[in-house]
Amino acid sequence: MTDWSIYLTPNDAQRRLGLFCLGAGEQTNPPRPSPERALGCHAAVLVRRGRGHLLHGADRQLHEVTGPAVLWLFPGVLHAYRPTTTWQQSWVLFGGPAADALADLGHLDPDQPVRRYADPRPAERTFSKLLRTARSGGPDVHLIAALYELAGLSDPAEADLIDRLRALATRPLSIPDYAAELGLTVPELREAVRLSTGSTPQEVILTTRLNAAKALLAETDLPVATIAREVGYDDAAYFSRLFAARTGQPPRTFRAVGSIQAANSSFRRRPGATAV
Repeated sequence: MTDWSIYLTPNDAQRRLGLFCLGAGEQTNPPRPSPERALGCHAAVLVRRGRGHLLHGADRQLHEVTGPAVLWLFPGVLHAYRPTTTWQQSWVLFGGPAADALADLGHLDPDQPVRRYADPRPAERTFSKLLRTARSGGPDVHLIAALYELAGLSDPAEADLIDRLRALATRPLSIPDYAAELGLTVPELREAVRLSTGSTPQEVILTTRLNAAKALLAETDLPVATIAREVGYDDAAYFSRLFAARTGQPPRTFRAVGSIQAANSSFRRRPGATAV
């Protein structure tokens, strides 16, 4: 692998996008300790091959690294590499308010600076896309999409569990009941959801219910009370308040103006309307 690097300076418009790339590259690290330092931005490092440890945090904790693995580095947080074999690695520097939001949501977790995946190929493909786009001066939106893709990567088992939770979400169960249905303890369920989505089981369930309710409101003539029961709420008034609080409009308003179907129906009903 040939070592190379490129550093980028986003302009004001690029910074307003909320997530921007500051640099990228590839390098080979010999089996000797690197200097301890702290970055002024976020970084992701793909150790493609090699073994050793990442020194991380004020307590200088050592985290085992066996490639392929992704190392997440955070602004102002001390880190250093401790390879015991040669590391072949790719890296990307990034920043912006969206990076901080990803950390707040748990997608970037300073307590888990080393991530390994049962199938590392998605991480490797995403890094290759990032490096290729940064090096060629490709569109900013492609860089941003790849950064979001990298932050959102999860193991297939975690993604499967989220799909199973969503399939159960419209059943009126408690969190312990959901965990039991999935063969997990409540702490195991919370940790699996956090690692996969950066969220909580309650938020996944609520979002799934609201999405299902929107589809029923947009695509059927079912009464709101019936839709509430269909998505797991016996109290239609509570459902309506919750829907309005989370979407910004009551269910009936969403049915009237919040869907393509409603807009198309209104358009068809207007006398004398002509297509453009």
